Amino acid sequence: QVQLVESGGGLVQAGGSLRLSCAASGTDKSVNAMGWYRQAPGKQRELVASITSGGSTNYADSVKGRFTISRDNAKNTVYLQMNSLKPEDTAVYYCNAGIFYSLSGYYPRDWGQGTQVTVSS
Repeated sequence: QVQLVESGGGLVQAGGSLRLSCAASGTDKSVNAMGWYRQAPGKQRELVASITSGGSTNYADSVKGRFTISRDNAKNTVYLQMNSLKPEDTAVYYCNAGIFYSLSGYYPRDWGQGTQVTVSS
């Protein structure tokens, strides 16, 4: 099992930026990707972005061009750079480790505790 600890959330004005970090520990040889989900009040949890061990990335349409997912394998850390933030980006953001299948996409398995991102208008 992989343990995940997020940091970097907070309050920011619309148009601003935040960078989330997720430090991973533990080992699971089946894990080949990591991602970020978010859940806004009253809404379902949704995938924001994922990145494979090889560096391939995928994004939700709502964040394309504004958010960037990256990873530092030496530090076992995944980042989510969020620019041009909007009030609708307000949510709890969860880091996760999972498996990416080329035909069906990313499936999270291990979850962090979440970090709150609030964007004021």
